[in-house]
Amino acid sequence: MKKVLFLLAAGVFAFSLCLATPASLFAEEYSLDDLFRIALARSEKLKMAEENLAIAETGKDKAFSYLLPRLTATGGYTQYSEKKFTATGGVLQPELAYTWGIRAEETVSLGGRELTALGISRQNVTKSRHDLTAVREDYLLRYVAVAYYNCLMARKNLDIADANLQRLQKHRDAAEQRLKIGEVTKTALLRAEGELSGAKSESLQAQNGLELALAVLASNAGIRVPYTLSEVHAAEEEIKDLPLFQQQAFAARADLKSLDVQKQIAADQIRIAEGASWPSLSLFGVYAGTDQSPAASNLNRESIYAGVALNFPFFDGGLRKADVSEAKSRERQAALQVEEMKKGIDIEVRSVYLDVVTQKGILRFLNDQLLFARDNYRAVERQFNFGLANSLDVMDANTLLVSAERKVASAIYNYQLSLLRMKKATGTLLASLAVKP
Repeated sequence: MKKVLFLLAAGVFAFSLCLATPASLFAEEYSLDDLFRIALARSEKLKMAEENLAIAETGKDKAFSYLLPRLTATGGYTQYSEKKFTATGGVLQPELAYTWGIRAEETVSLGGRELTALGISRQNVTKSRHDLTAVREDYLLRYVAVAYYNCLMARKNLDIADANLQRLQKHRDAAEQRLKIGEVTKTALLRAEGELSGAKSESLQAQNGLELALAVLASNAGIRVPYTLSEVHAAEEEIKDLPLFQQQAFAARADLKSLDVQKQIAADQIRIAEGASWPSLSLFGVYAGTDQSPAASNLNRESIYAGVALNFPFFDGGLRKADVSEAKSRERQAALQVEEMKKGIDIEVRSVYLDVVTQKGILRFLNDQLLFARDNYRAVERQFNFGLANSLDVMDANTLLVSAERKVASAIYNYQLSLLRMKKATGTLLASLAVKP
């Protein structure tokens, strides 16, 4: 009996520990690659972009359908108000009549407009794929990567605020002890109390900022809270020359590829517009049946016939000429868009490249500043404990340390984010990921 009670008590105790365990211990942990993978699968914005690709695939099927013959079936029933006969007894109007038939028809343009339209539909599918790649890269960078590093920065700010709170608490206690033995005035303690209250406020703000950043990231990536983030620092690597990045961008950017396809589509649209001046050829075959009651003696109950028709557009008031002019203008417009895009890519790559170089240099100098700030605070803190420095010196040294810590954290995450921006600017972000869409 005692053994049973012991096991029961142990079970209750274990269950109580589970209830008392913080929820964060059971929270899912995500890396940046995990967030990219989940966002690609769950983002509503990306799913809408994928539907554009599905629409383009459907458009290709529609264009192919115009190359196939049309097959239609008809049927009819007519009820007349009365029967009518001729003077010789022939049926002039029956009481009721039935008609049915099947018609097969094919109409093609001798200028090959249907084949050109099919080629355009296939190019449009390719363009939609490039557009989808561009949307994915933009979304992963702007809504996932930026939110991810905002969370890391918010978490680092909270750590800095907590460490600052502990230092100020320690300084406040030291000032109180020195006040009791008469080594400092009450002003030093009041200054320490004021700084401590400010640190508590900053810690609370940092906690709220972290919760908001986590909520934004969860919404953008499609995950549930609570969760934790794993941090992987980018490997230190030599930055390539700017022309190499520019060449890579011109070769790999999905949005530039999309505009190149759009330019080719615009050229094909000219062929379609010019093809309207060519005649169209129609071929058809028909089976027709009819019956009526009462039946006429000369009633043709069944007919099978075929035909061919050639339609030549002779005059349309200048519509075809205007269509050709419009198509040529759209082709020139597409070519200008390509050139404008190349200029924009050149500036974007140059800007991101300079940002990467700048952030890398800033990080090196700020790390030195942080090392000096830490050594300075330790020295001033020891001097204060021995009466060689006042409370204001300690506050200045602590403020310098907090500022240096925040600047280093910001530089670290800005540098890592700038590396992702370079991959996006060169069109290699998706290709470089550990996950594939």
